[in-house]
Amino acid sequence: MGLLTFSINITLDGCVDHQEGIVDDETHAFFTRLMDEHGAMLWGRVTYEMMESHWPAVARDDAEAPPALREWAVKLETKPKYVVTSTRRDLPWTNSHRIAGDLRSGVQKLKDATPDGVLLGSGMLATALDRLDLIDEYKLLLHPRIAGHGPTLYGSGLPGPRRLALVSVTPFRNGTVAMHYRRVR
Repeated sequence: MGLLTFSINITLDGCVDHQEGIVDDETHAFFTRLMDEHGAMLWGRVTYEMMESHWPAVARDDAEAPPALREWAVKLETKPKYVVTSTRRDLPWTNSHRIAGDLRSGVQKLKDATPDGVLLGSGMLATALDRLDLIDEYKLLLHPRIAGHGPTLYGSGLPGPRRLALVSVTPFRNGTVAMHYRRVR
């Protein structure tokens, strides 16, 4: 059984708006390594649609992008992508699969079938999966910014605190810090 790892960009005040992080070669290299280390991606429908609207064109070379972004897009194109959605049935992006029905059993089956682990990249879905005790690790990229707005990480709350053990901390040249935590059960 693989681990479910939640990874997201976050500002000092907890904002997880994807437009508030620092976008450079170093942060993209971090997320490319994460993707390489995991067997599949897991998103909610909203995140999937945001990604689907941009990255396939970059992978096809139909959109301008620096080399680090193109590398990300090409790798993402072939990576298995799982989408939790009750409304969308058609997922035409290469290697995309739908998880519908019971969230707990659907994601647990995905974890069981993916020995290299699953990389989760949706904040709202993370809240739902954390409420079900399905997240094993957290790899957060903390950006040296205060956004002053939301959405915020776990803004809708959890039933109780989560104990985490620090695995590693890696500072980047741009002031961003990659933090890896493992869930203490």
